[in-house]
Amino acid sequence: MAKPRENHREDVIGRANVEDTPELLAYYDDLEKYNAGALWTVANKIEPWAPHSASVPVLWRYADLREHVLRSVTLVTPEKAGRRVIYLNNPGRQDVSAAVGWIYAGLQVMHPGEAASAHRHSASAIRFIMEGAGAYTVVDGHKMTLGENDFVLTPNGTWHEHGVEGEGAPCIWQDGLDIPLVNALEANFYEVHPDLSQAVTYAVNDSTKTWGNVGLTPAGGAWEKGYSPLFKYEWAPTYDALIRYAATTNGSPFDGVMMEYVNPTSNGPVMQTMGASMQMLRPGERTKAHRHTGSYLYHVAKGKGHSIINGKRFDWQARDIFCVPSWAWHEHANASDSEDACLFCLSDLPVMRKLGLYREESFGENGGHQPLR
Repeated sequence: MAKPRENHREDVIGRANVEDTPELLAYYDDLEKYNAGALWTVANKIEPWAPHSASVPVLWRYADLREHVLRSVTLVTPEKAGRRVIYLNNPGRQDVSAAVGWIYAGLQVMHPGEAASAHRHSASAIRFIMEGAGAYTVVDGHKMTLGENDFVLTPNGTWHEHGVEGEGAPCIWQDGLDIPLVNALEANFYEVHPDLSQAVTYAVNDSTKTWGNVGLTPAGGAWEKGYSPLFKYEWAPTYDALIRYAATTNGSPFDGVMMEYVNPTSNGPVMQTMGASMQMLRPGERTKAHRHTGSYLYHVAKGKGHSIINGKRFDWQARDIFCVPSWAWHEHANASDSEDACLFCLSDLPVMRKLGLYREESFGENGGHQPLR
């Protein structure tokens, strides 16, 4: 029995609309023998009118996942696992193990005294610290101590390893990588450090002390790499910056008070393929809906509220993670009338901007708010 053949027709002038005939079907069979095909049968599929993401909006509740993340400690060691991570598997992107679009994410857990071996890869990575004490990361010889809500870079090609000091407490952090993107480009390499661990060759937290000073960079501090030399963006100054900025601005009608993490040497994104931001929703604030190209993974750093994504409501609280697929309508609301809420966001916005593919649109009906479905 012959398999059904694709033919994505649209009765619109300027779009492919070729009716199948016995002669054409035989022609398509002949083309297939030469690993070729007729564009008009798939043109409307591969060139849609607007982006149609395979990803679906998902809310990963920390209260649901935390117990399972901690349970992995009793089941597998860092040495055996490489990285002991429970990854976030979007139902529409399971074929590439992505949380949304081309972004991979997971929750990694380590106990006091544990260390994961050093490795490097073509994919870029971030860490967002969720809970615990005594965590550290070493990136190309730079050791950083990590605290709750700190944002950490492990850029592509850098040796990196993680651990928790013996006197610390169990630690959980969110990983985020562009693995699906790099694999799609067929450009991923992976190496394990020959000594399994790297030497710490700089003063602890030197990156922050050198590059993390507001409005100042070190004299003669040349930096030619495509990623930020500031590997750790601490929570306290980030939150303080949001507070101070909120005192001077009405904010965005779509994102509240939002600031982007930047490379201090270029004022551009922290890495070439992934960017990050932190936004504050003031007490009682409800943003208007908009949509844009690019994939977005939100982590609730503080507070509680809800987001409406393509007409569906998702209620969130601190430590929950949710995603907004490309070109999906979304809006956010703070549930508290007295406390602010803060959302960390990891995205592929640098790719969208660099390739000239970024586009944004506001929701023009119902006062800018989506009807629930």
